[in-house]
Amino acid sequence: MDYQTGFFYLFSAVLLFAAYRVITSRNPVHAVLYLMLAFSQASALWLILKAEFLGLTLVLVYLGAVMVLFLFVVMMLDIKFDDDRWGFWQNFPLAATLGGLVAAELIAVLWVGFPTVTAPIAGVAQAADVSNTKALGRLMYSEYLYPIEVAAVILLVAMVTAIALTLRQRKDSKAIDPGQQVHVRASDRLVVVPMAATQKSAPVEAVAAEEGKA
Repeated sequence: MDYQTGFFYLFSAVLLFAAYRVITSRNPVHAVLYLMLAFSQASALWLILKAEFLGLTLVLVYLGAVMVLFLFVVMMLDIKFDDDRWGFWQNFPLAATLGGLVAAELIAVLWVGFPTVTAPIAGVAQAADVSNTKALGRLMYSEYLYPIEVAAVILLVAMVTAIALTLRQRKDSKAIDPGQQVHVRASDRLVVVPMAATQKSAPVEAVAAEEGKA
């Protein structure tokens, strides 16, 4: 067994463990952290399989943006789950059925579909000799330039629309103008009201003498 096979089994084992902990962890923050670990191990597997673009995209997009956003949202919401609300064993039969179905489909594809793949033709450059990232970049910015531009415009419109919906004025929304808060003066917040002095209380001995006379 060479070192690549050893790293493959190592990353796969950590990936399976992290995926298992994602669905069994009771703390949402821990579940997100395990999911980030699973994505990092999947990226390492892509790099071993000579798919550099997919591995780097997984790190930059999911680990660098999506999962960090999920982590911040979960930490800000401060979600607290009770033990009785999980219902793990109640949903276990359905989850086991769906998991078995997915596993059977994967086994059917791997054992039936892949053996029928023909071997590479002699004289054709192997995948290890060609940078798939460079080849993918050439295809994206040559043959598929217009679809990439259309997708970029759609994403730009979606981003501008989200900002516009956030900044729109609503009648039921209550907001404070930061400019008014900055230019406020102490005299606007603090008002000194003159009051007459209160009468001093009688000494304790005099009160006791009056009670004795009574």
